[in-house]
Amino acid sequence: MEPVYATREDVQRALDSKLTARNSRQIDRALQSASRAIDGDLCHRRFYPELATRYFDWPDSQQRPSWRLWLDDSELISVTAITSGGTTIATSDVVLEPNRFGPPYNRIETNLGTSAAWSSGDTHQQAIAITGLWGYRNTETTVGALAEALDDSETAVNVNAAASTEVGVGSVLRVDSERILVTGRQMLDTGQNVGGSGLTAQANSVTLTVADGTAYAVDEVLLVDSERMLVVDIAGNNLTVQRAWDGSVLAAHAAGVDIYAARTLTVQRGALGTTAAAHSDASSISRWDPPGLVHDLTIAEAMNRVLQEQAGYVRTSKTSGGSKSTAVEALSLDSLRQQVYDAHGRKLRMRSV
Repeated sequence: MEPVYATREDVQRALDSKLTARNSRQIDRALQSASRAIDGDLCHRRFYPELATRYFDWPDSQQRPSWRLWLDDSELISVTAITSGGTTIATSDVVLEPNRFGPPYNRIETNLGTSAAWSSGDTHQQAIAITGLWGYRNTETTVGALAEALDDSETAVNVNAAASTEVGVGSVLRVDSERILVTGRQMLDTGQNVGGSGLTAQANSVTLTVADGTAYAVDEVLLVDSERMLVVDIAGNNLTVQRAWDGSVLAAHAAGVDIYAARTLTVQRGALGTTAAAHSDASSISRWDPPGLVHDLTIAEAMNRVLQEQAGYVRTSKTSGGSKSTAVEALSLDSLRQQVYDAHGRKLRMRSV
């Protein structure tokens, strides 16, 4: 599974679509298609970070300057180790370019003020090995913490309330040095119960009393009996909730009923070149964030694919003049694609030196 540039929840919110197993699969497919189209057809680069060792030919074999190694489509965020012709080159003896606005970096030059040099060894083919973080940019946001200790094989990960609100299916997370892909989520017993006199089956019964309000977060989705609720505000130990959330049915709930929250993530461990490892309870969770325009376009493309699939790919809309029909891919979507290409697309470059 390759990373996507928006989450299932992003698309569901944009479509105002309630959660079902069927539409979840449909949205996940659309997100994969949209993300790969942005990578390949539109921008000609991969945005997500991947730890790997990649191999390059000795530059002298292609009449290039002997100190400059072009990386072409293998863009680099940071480098950790280099060997050339079997000889180790210190990372302090190279210069990543373009240094004024990278990453991403598209070339590496040996520092001409040092003795470092690219060499071929027995053959010029794949003589240079570079280990590093490849991709466009490693922009991360700290979103919460683990709610349990993990060994190196667990694929059901419990997180705290803060992480639950900031993470969705499709998120790329990092705990310590391990990257994790979120592939699903389930409800987890919060260990607290409905307090006060409970909740009535009325839309204006919106105050959910709990034992400890600090254990919850605004925008968190809760489950009480079979009704989902969205936390919209917190005052002390009183949660203000939006009832019958996500297509669930408004119902009465007695005091003492268990409260669940969407805090168990199903994940793919050791993703993007990292190694699955043990992590202690309360370890910090960081979320990788794609560029904002890429995120927006992924949502828009996924929405378009879902709507077109529902309509058999024949959906049309009127132009502003109302005189003729056009494809649903209106100027707004085309404009967003152009903005993404202008800001983040990898442009054609003729390299002669």
